[in-house]
Formats: sequence, C-alpha cells, structure tokens
Amino acid sequence: MAAKKLVYGVGINDADYVVEQKRTIIINGVKKEKLVWYCPYYRTWKSILERCFSIKFQERRPTYKGCSVSEEWLTFTNFKGWMERQDFEGKQLDKDLLVEGNKVYSKDTCVFVTQVVNSFTNDCRAVRGQWLIGVYWNKRDSKFQAQCRNPFTKKLENLGYFTSEQEAHKAWLKRKLELAYELAAIQTEPRVAKALIDRYTNYSN
Repeated sequence: MAAKKLVYGVGINDADYVVEQKRTIIINGVKKEKLVWYCPYYRTWKSILERCFSIKFQERRPTYKGCSVSEEWLTFTNFKGWMERQDFEGKQLDKDLLVEGNKVYSKDTCVFVTQVVNSFTNDCRAVRGQWLIGVYWNKRDSKFQAQCRNPFTKKLENLGYFTSEQEAHKAWLKRKLELAYELAAIQTEPRVAKALIDRYTNYSN
C-alpha cells in the first residue's frame, strides 16, 4: 500500500476513514471536482497547515508568515483527539488570545472562541492608522475622540472628546475592560474568560 502524501508537505494524515468526499460535476462541458462532505476535525487541521505552510495563502494573508505548528499536531489524529475534547461547535480556532502575539499552533496555545470574542480582541494594528487604538482625530472640534465598539449591540460607542491622545486612549481602555468582564461572564471556557480580562487589565500597545 502506497504511503499517503503529506498535507502541505508536512502534515501526516493517519485517519483510518475518508476525511473528504468529492463529486464530479460538469460546468459548461468541463468536469470539476466538488467537495460535498468533509470531516470537521480534518478541515480545521488542514486549515492550520495551510496558514503556516502555504506560500500562496501567506501572500494573501501576510500576518501568518512565521507561524508554525507543534510537532504533535503535525499528525492528524493527535490534533483530532484534542479537538474532540473542546467546545468547538460554531466557534473558531484562535492561537493568540491565550498568549498574545503567539505564532505556534499547539494544544497549550490554542482555544476555540466565538466570532464575537474573535472580533472583540482584534485591534487591527496593521490598519488602524497613526493614533493609539480607540483614538480618532476629530477635525471639526480639533480634539481627540475615543470610540469603542460594543460586542453585544454591535454599535460604535462615542466615549467623549479629549485634548490629548493618551486621555482618549485611556477612555477606550476603560470601556474595553468593562466590556471584557461582561463578555467573560458568558464564556463556557475558563481560559477564554481569564484571557479576556487579563488582556485589557495588562494592555499594552
């Protein structure tokens, strides 16, 4: 029996079952393969490998350059065993909530989070502009304005106008911590709840 091809050149798919099912369809006379079913564990694992080892993917998403996968997770069934023990339904795998700035996918650094948590902790450092996070320059009033998006209402809250950038940033951080406590209170994973509060208690730009 021929050895299985490595996934993205590094991953070992040692599953004893079919992880993906495809069907041949014809579009405008051209045969194409369409994915009709996939194993959720395998799809998540394959996605991790793509982020870390696909040059094409990293060209589209350069923030993943330098990311890697723990030796243990290079084998599919090891990752699957871990994921089966997690509360993952309807959630996304996060690698840097528990350890900010983390670049390694592993059982100690990853956790499943809701889209709300993911969006709440994404500060968009690369695209937010010249001011500190949560701060905007209001031309009309010639003052710094603090704003924070509420994860529950989805609305952008105006936190006031300030004469200094630092004051406006502090107002944002104060509100962010308040919201972090509210968000932490409804989490089913204790590590996520703690990480939310810790991030904005010890926040640094």
